[in-house]
Parts: sequence; structure tokens; C-alpha cells
Amino acid sequence: MSEAPRASGAAALAHEASAEHRPVLVIDFGAQYAQLIARRVRECRVYSEIVPHDVPAAEVAARNPVGIILSGGPASIYEPGAPSVDPGLFELGVPVLGICYGMQAMAAALGGDVANTGVGEFGKTPVRLGSDSLLFGDLPSEQTAWMSHRDSVVRPPAGFAGTAASDTTPVAAMEDRVRGLFGVQFHPEVAHTPRGTDILRHFVLDACQAPPTWTALQFIEEQVDLIREQVGDDQVICALSGGVDSAVAALLVHRAVGDQLTCVFVDHGLLRKDEAAQVVEAFDDHFKVPLRHVDASERFLAALAGVTDPEQKRRIIGEQFIRLFEDEARGLGDVRFLVQGTLYSDVIESGSRTAAKIKSHHNVGGLPEDMDFELVEPLRLIFKDEVRRVGTELGLPEGMVWRQPFPGPGLAIRIIGDVTRERLDVLRDADAVLLEEIRRAGLYDKLWQSFAILPAIRSVGVQGDSRTYAYPIVLRAVTSEDAMTADWARLPYDVLERISSRIINEIPGVNRVALDISSKPPATIEWE
Repeated sequence: MSEAPRASGAAALAHEASAEHRPVLVIDFGAQYAQLIARRVRECRVYSEIVPHDVPAAEVAARNPVGIILSGGPASIYEPGAPSVDPGLFELGVPVLGICYGMQAMAAALGGDVANTGVGEFGKTPVRLGSDSLLFGDLPSEQTAWMSHRDSVVRPPAGFAGTAASDTTPVAAMEDRVRGLFGVQFHPEVAHTPRGTDILRHFVLDACQAPPTWTALQFIEEQVDLIREQVGDDQVICALSGGVDSAVAALLVHRAVGDQLTCVFVDHGLLRKDEAAQVVEAFDDHFKVPLRHVDASERFLAALAGVTDPEQKRRIIGEQFIRLFEDEARGLGDVRFLVQGTLYSDVIESGSRTAAKIKSHHNVGGLPEDMDFELVEPLRLIFKDEVRRVGTELGLPEGMVWRQPFPGPGLAIRIIGDVTRERLDVLRDADAVLLEEIRRAGLYDKLWQSFAILPAIRSVGVQGDSRTYAYPIVLRAVTSEDAMTADWARLPYDVLERISSRIINEIPGVNRVALDISSKPPATIEWE
């Protein structure tokens, strides 16, 4: 996997641990769903990582993969500069599966023909499966698959047999059982291909014969060993936010090094209503780790004054966190290590050789270049749903495990514009109303996130027969499995009506409520 800048020692050591599992490597050709492929493989209890398309075959071989998956991608293989597959991958003696663009790149590299037939396929498509396919096993011959392509394989390479077809794509899948090479023109990783996970499971468990050993318990045992190896006898502080990521990271490190760990909870003034008190209370009830509670709201608000660019906000917040933790560390003696709850999705979205930068996460791309700490990031290679399974295995209370995600920069990136105390107060109250009504309706556990946004603009309204000129509040609620993709939640109209009525009636300075009905992609979950 391509690492973001300042990869921690634990992240680097995690590669050694993953070698024990012999990973399935996902070669990313710029796919919208590359992360989803990796997640689906992990759902088969097989470890998987994403690597960039330009990684040499020799480097792939050095990782000792049990299998390789070539992702889809937005390009045509005939476009100038289009990414190509290293033919050496097919000589490594491990099974390879090409998906969409990956199948086309495989066909072209091995002497088949790929062409633009003038008829593309997009969306749900009926597909007919052949009767003799390792990849499809005993699946019914009539399937629905998600297609997204204009080019097609019109002649498979020598040794391949076509194993599926649609009305417009005669070679919708192909395989060479002797060499362990497979291709599908559709996307088995998405939910719109109902039996797609079964197809990936056949590849991973049957073609690759990978042992299904990637479990939460296995991950915990490995990370505890890696943390001990990295930290040794040194002191460690943990950036505790109260969310599941930092809590799980803290529990892992505490299991590894015990009283060498001190947790630091920073109230940066950008938290939700009453959240600081709730975090401290929850921590005292469920953890046996020393906690330092630091009120740094004045410091953060002063640093953010007048800043409107979201990337600059994230960088400022990231740097202020590090400087504050450096101050705290000096008070504890010579502390070398800082624990963060960084996830694989944070690394991906902050940009690497594999993925374009979507936004800098304050705990990845927002960190300053000069800092005194070595990072301990035991969750850096797993997704949110995996973090929750690990948290459950560690005995974390259910309410903390399933707490909706809250960004490290807090409300600073939910105020679209300059961050002021007045706007923070308005947004806190609006967000509290939203969450109260979401819980009252029994929807909290059904949503990935639900929150309020305050654009720093004003609009005209009328209240009590008088003109108002006040803020709008935008409601955002999404469903998701891992935050890499998300769909807007279809909240009941009566719930939306109660939320809107309460926000406008109860919160001075608001005269309008809107609903964001954008999915990810093309939008992101957070606005900044």
C-alpha cells in the first residue's frame, strides 16, 4: 500500500504482519470503487490492501500476495497516457482477477482484443452465466450485474474462455483456469450486483485458496505485538476525542503498554453541545487510563479567526493539536509517541500515489512537517466497520462503538465560512435539535451520520409579521457502510417537519432550514 506522508512506525510494521496473511492486493487504476473491493475481500476474512497501478511486478512479488485484483478505472485503455498493467503480474504464479477496466487491461496485455463497440452499458444489466466457471460456482445462470463501460473485450486472449454474456457484451466474463486468470466486465464489489460478494468469495477462497484468518481478534493480537515492538518502554500519549476511532486506538495501546499511556482530551471549542462533559464522564466510567482534560477553545478560535478556506482550517487545527500535545508531553516528561485513531479511509481521502486528494484530514494531511512525535496509528490500515468490530471485541460499550462519526476539526468544517462564537452557538443548538429528533424517531442507529451545517450567509424571512435576515441551517443525513460511498437518507417528512419547526422557532438567528439530498460521490459527506 502507498503510504501518506509521515507514516508511523506501527503502520510500517503492519506490512510485516499483513505478510503473515499473504494479502490480496488491489491494483488501483483510479477506480471509484477500489476501496470497496478491498472491503469486500476483507468481508471474506482475507486481508486486502490497495496499491497504485504503477507499482512494479517485482514490488508486488515482494509483498507475497495470495492473489491480485485489477480494479476498474475511468479511462479507455486506448487513451493517451491510460494506465496499463505490468505483464509481469501474470507471471507471478498467483491468481489475478480483472474488474471492468482491469479485465480490459488484462485482455490487451495478454494479446486479446478490446474495442469500443459503439454500445456502452451503464447500470443494472441482466447477465447470463456459463455452466463451467470457477468464479461463478453454483450461482443461478441468470444474474443482475452493475455495468459501467463503453469499451469491451471482443476477443479473449489465447487460453481464455468466455464465461458470461449480456445482450450487448458477448464477453462479460472470461477465465483461464490453467493460469488462474479471471475477468469480469461488471462490478461485483457494489451492492447493485446482488451476488457480487459471492463471486469475489469464489475468487478469494477457491481460486486463491486464501485462508479466512483476518478477524478482529487476530488483528488485536497482531497490533498489540506491533505496538509493543514500536513503543518499547517509552511513554505514550493518546489524542482522545471521545469517538470510536480514538477510543479503540487507546484501548489497543493500553492493552499493549499499560500505564505507559496517558490520554489527553482536548476541548477545542468546536465540539457539539455538552459533548466535552459527556466524553469525560464516559471515559471515567469505562476506562482505567489516566486522562488529562484540556480546555483550549480560546487557542483554537484565535487561530481560526478570519479563516474561510477549508483546507487551511484543517491545517491550522492539525498543527494546533500537535503543538498542544507537545506542550502536554513536556509536562509529562520525555514522551516520544503520540497515538491517533487514523483510519485507512483518512489516508485514502488525504491523498497518496493511489488516490487523488479529496480533503486533508487534520490527523493525516493536516499535520505539520516539524513535530516532536513519532505516530502510533494502530487503525491506519482498517475501515470504520472493522474498527467497530475491534471495539466490540475489546469490550467497548455499544453506545460508543455505534456513535455516529464526528470529524476531528469539529464544527469548524460545518460552518461554511469564518468560524465565530456566535455561529458556533447557533450551529450547536441546531445540531442538538436534529440529533434529539433523530433519536426520538428511532433513526439514530440506522444512519451513518446526521448533522447540521451553517453556511455563513443570510437570507430574508418573515417572523411575527416582521422581516428577518438570518442564517439558514442545512440538514445532512446519510446511510453508508464505511464512508467511502454514501447515500442521502430518506427521512420521514413528519420528522423533517418537526426538526425544521423546532430549529426556526427555538434558535434565534435562523429563519430557514434546507435538506441536502446529495450522495457520495459526487458530493462528500461533510461539506468541507
